[in-house]
Amino acid sequence: MTEKKGIIFDMDGTVWDSSENVAKSWTEKIHEAGYPDKSVTREDIQSVMGKPMDVIADTLFPYTEKGPERDALRFACENYENQYLRENGGILYEGIIETWRKLKEMGYHIYIVSNCQEGYIESFLGYYNIPYGNPEDLVEDIECYGNNFLQKDENIRLMAERNNLTAACYVGDIQSDYDATHKAGLPFIHARYGFGTINTEVPVIDSFAELIKVVPEVIG
Repeated sequence: MTEKKGIIFDMDGTVWDSSENVAKSWTEKIHEAGYPDKSVTREDIQSVMGKPMDVIADTLFPYTEKGPERDALRFACENYENQYLRENGGILYEGIIETWRKLKEMGYHIYIVSNCQEGYIESFLGYYNIPYGNPEDLVEDIECYGNNFLQKDENIRLMAERNNLTAACYVGDIQSDYDATHKAGLPFIHARYGFGTINTEVPVIDSFAELIKVVPEVIG
C-alpha cells in the first residue's frame, strides 16, 4: 500500500479567529429578529467555539423558545455569518498559508474538519482564495457537522478513511478537539496559542510554523 500521510485541521482557534466578525453578524440578525436589547460578543462566541451549532444556539439564545423559534434565529445567524465572513474574513493566524505550502512540499496532505455549520469552511477558503477539493489543491478535502450531522470524532475518522490515509494527526486548540481525536484513534497536536487548554500531555505548537518540525515527530 502506498504511504499517504495527512494532517487534519480544526478551524477556530487553530487556523483563524473569526469571533469578532461572527459576533457582529449574529448581533445584526438578532436585532432584525425582534430582540433589539440582545447581542452576542466576541467573548460569547469564543466560549462556544468548537461546539455543534444546536448547542451553541441553546447557550446563546436562552431568551428564545426552544424549537422553531430558536431554530429560525440560529439558521438566520448561520446563513448570514457565512455571507459576512466570505466578504469580511477573520483574523488569519501568522504563517498559515506558507506553512501549509511547506507541509505539502514535504509530502503531507492537508484537510479540515470542524463542528461548524454547512458553508463555513467554504467562506474561510473563499475569502483567502485558498484552492480546495482536489488532490493538487492546498486543502484537499473538508468536512463538518453541518454537512452530515456527525460528531467530530466520526468526521475525523471519516476524513482519514475517505482519503485512504496510512497515517494522520489532528491539530486543534481545545479539550473537545483532543477528546474527539483520541476517540477517533489518531494522535493530536495542541495549538496552544488558541482558545483552550488540554488536560493531558500532548505535542504542542506555539506558532503555526512549528508544525514543520512537530508533524514529522508525530506521524513520521
